[in-house]
Amino acid sequence: MGERSHQLYEKAVALMPGGVNSPVRAFGAVGGEPFFTARSAGPYLYTEDGERLVDYVSSWGPLILGHAHPAVVAAIAQAAADGTSFGTPSRLEVELAARIHAAMPAVERIRMVSSGTEATMSAIRLARAATGRSLIVKFIGCYHGHVDALMVSAGSGMATLGIPSSPGVTAAAVSDTVAVPYNDLAAVAELFDQRGAEVAAVIVEPVAGNMGVVPPVDGFLDGLRQITAAHGALLIFDEVITGFRVAYGGAQSLCGVRPDLTCLGKVIGGGLPVGAYGGRRDLMAMVAPEGKVYQAGTLSGNPLAMAAGAATLDQLALPDAYQRLEEMAIMLADGLAEAAKASGVPLTVNRAWTIFTTFFSRTPVRDFSQAQACSLETYARYFHGMLDQGVFVAPSQFEAMFVSLAHDPALISRTVAASRQVFARLAETQS
Repeated sequence: MGERSHQLYEKAVALMPGGVNSPVRAFGAVGGEPFFTARSAGPYLYTEDGERLVDYVSSWGPLILGHAHPAVVAAIAQAAADGTSFGTPSRLEVELAARIHAAMPAVERIRMVSSGTEATMSAIRLARAATGRSLIVKFIGCYHGHVDALMVSAGSGMATLGIPSSPGVTAAAVSDTVAVPYNDLAAVAELFDQRGAEVAAVIVEPVAGNMGVVPPVDGFLDGLRQITAAHGALLIFDEVITGFRVAYGGAQSLCGVRPDLTCLGKVIGGGLPVGAYGGRRDLMAMVAPEGKVYQAGTLSGNPLAMAAGAATLDQLALPDAYQRLEEMAIMLADGLAEAAKASGVPLTVNRAWTIFTTFFSRTPVRDFSQAQACSLETYARYFHGMLDQGVFVAPSQFEAMFVSLAHDPALISRTVAASRQVFARLAETQS
């Protein structure tokens, strides 16, 4: 990027692993050095080098209203003036919990935490306590935070245990986790036929967002609900990405499947660190201090995050908010697909309501193995080409693109026009 970002990156590398505080920010999947952001507003990031970028990363999803939305900034300022942390209950956490419950009836009671990782970790502990079972089923390519028990790679067969996917995660930590292919209901049924009495819970992203966006095939989520209910296991929806992003009631309101537990994050904090887990009243009654399942957090229910989240949800509850978001997502996703086709560049666009991913593939992408078969080299060239055009898309093939209410049709049109130039150059290099 620019000289100022380069100087900051050199200093950061000496101070932080990879120069970043979260791996994907380092641009390792696309090459090059990351730019450093100085400020943001609306649909734009402004770099330390004075460049303005149209942002479709949206802080990886939370900024559904756009950057520095006036209502959110005002709510944070008011909350900060009243105190940045109390260590006691506050009105703000009750008010946000009420908004979430009203939007998601399956979340009968809720516990606020500080990250999505904390939410999934806590939900799994609760599921094991509630069922008296140990086995957790997850799906290959779905990411649920860096919880040891969920950092698994697939084993050698459909019903085998996973193996650690990161150094520092022990075999014992994942010995009670099984990974099966996403969208493969037959694999889930086979596993439950063999070991159903051992399964505490199935945890799933109702729309996969961490192998790129991969929607569930028809019947997949319904099938998971039926199988888990038949075997006395719990169904956990990880809606950290999709909650209040694809619809006001999350993906569960659109697919019509009611999970036992739901994990949330991102949008409900309005851009501040937050997470939450909730679900059936009887299950949540097992959480301390009401029950014996221990979980705690010094900054859980932080007033700044609660205020930002409530202000965000209030804006999203206004008429036509999601209709506008989906219209722009459709316009951008379809525009990119058409531009690629006109240039002869193989592209598959997976869209789920307001989020989507561009896969450089000639064939559909319905699971992680198909996502891995896409051209990562082409995506890297696409990423840098768009960045040169002043457009910031995800610095990884396996992430989502997000529109916000700060984007408008004119900006979408300019983005599609920029993509035509990039696709044309990609076509030249491939010919």
